[in-house]
Amino acid sequence: MLFDDSYKTTKEASEGIFRDKGSKFIAYAYPIRSDEEVKPIINALRSEHAKARHFCYAYRLTTDRSVFRINDDGEPSGTAGRPILNCLLSEDLTYVLVVVVRYFGGTLLGVPGLINAYKSATVEALQSSTKISKTINDVYEVNFDYLQMNDIMKLIKDESLEVINQNFDINCMIKFEIRKAQLNQVLIKFDKIEGITLKYIETT
Repeated sequence: MLFDDSYKTTKEASEGIFRDKGSKFIAYAYPIRSDEEVKPIINALRSEHAKARHFCYAYRLTTDRSVFRINDDGEPSGTAGRPILNCLLSEDLTYVLVVVVRYFGGTLLGVPGLINAYKSATVEALQSSTKISKTINDVYEVNFDYLQMNDIMKLIKDESLEVINQNFDINCMIKFEIRKAQLNQVLIKFDKIEGITLKYIETT
């Protein structure tokens, strides 16, 4: 199988709502890049919904979708975070956080009722979001002499590389992204240009 160099995420924040026996479940879906973003988002929701009882969440990170976390925030184990995560799994989304804010309506819903409520609210939020597919790219920086500008620019144009940053002085620098699938062929072409230094920065 070819290396899968793309992943699905959401474009912007979205929300959904589900009601059952007086309880209200408001799901918020957010595109995130790292787990450092989770706490501030939850703190903001706690301020906004001061009377809500539970703030349960799940998120997935990384392009291989291997990093995830769930939190039931006081609900019976497995009734909140897990159903939220399952929705992200079934949609195959990553770099997404879903927080479901629950206002308790006075009637206990039981385990099946809770699982359904957290799932249904999450589905609503994800359905109203815009899904986008992104490629996994490696970011590289090339440093070169001004006289090599034409060779470098031609290669970047031929391979349709996305330039992130550039600086043309006596010593020139271009920072660009290479899609994972075309990495080897691009690096071979850079190798053929003498006197340049190419360094790997990060994977996005």
